[in-house]
Amino acid sequence: MRLRNITGSREVIAESPYVVPEDTLEACPGTWHEIFGNDHPIVLELGCGRGEYTVGLGKMFPDKNFIAVDIKGSRMWTGATESLQAGMKNVAFLRTNIEIIERFFAAGEVSEIWLTFSDPQMKKATKRLTSTYFMERYRKFLKPDGIIHLKTDSNFMFTYTKYMIEANNLPIEFMTEDLYHSGLVDDILGIKTYYEQQWLDRGLNIKYIKFRLPQEGQLQEPDVEIELDPYRSYNRSKRSGLTTSK
Repeated sequence: MRLRNITGSREVIAESPYVVPEDTLEACPGTWHEIFGNDHPIVLELGCGRGEYTVGLGKMFPDKNFIAVDIKGSRMWTGATESLQAGMKNVAFLRTNIEIIERFFAAGEVSEIWLTFSDPQMKKATKRLTSTYFMERYRKFLKPDGIIHLKTDSNFMFTYTKYMIEANNLPIEFMTEDLYHSGLVDDILGIKTYYEQQWLDRGLNIKYIKFRLPQEGQLQEPDVEIELDPYRSYNRSKRSGLTTSK
């Protein structure tokens, strides 16, 4: 893990009983309940950043297990530190590329997935975490009709995901283009990440979709041009000269 810029971060990561060493990850599928020491439902946060959502959910739901996933260990340091100091036993951190996430979980081992402010990957659908390419990966370990949550500032990501859901007739539980004026906000959706607060400070609406992913049926990518976001998100690559993308 590249943690050399954060004083004490290596020690925090190493000390946490729920940070799984990279050399043991391949043995994880089907064993997460043993790692947590219980048979509670497992919830993933993919691209967790600092892990605020995972830690917040873990505090609210002690009867569920939460795993934060990101490739950058330095980001996870914040959540790992907070969960360790709070003595939380239902939160874990997994450092890996999300492109190979299916390697670390057995069929039906995960109940829910949270995608919080994921990079919309406007140039390439295969890297988009709500694309059918990733839905097929999620099917390999998500329970039948498992739940996926998308919370995003990106109108491109939100619109693309709507089209993906419609193209494949996926059941929608709830959808809004303006979460904080929808009347839906509760303690769960009210958890704000570091980047989310920055979007809110810039006056952007937060979008949210909750849908289910059935195991059956061939998934189809939506064939539609979508207007690109007019702004560049923090820590994301520069915009191209294009105005739309699929």
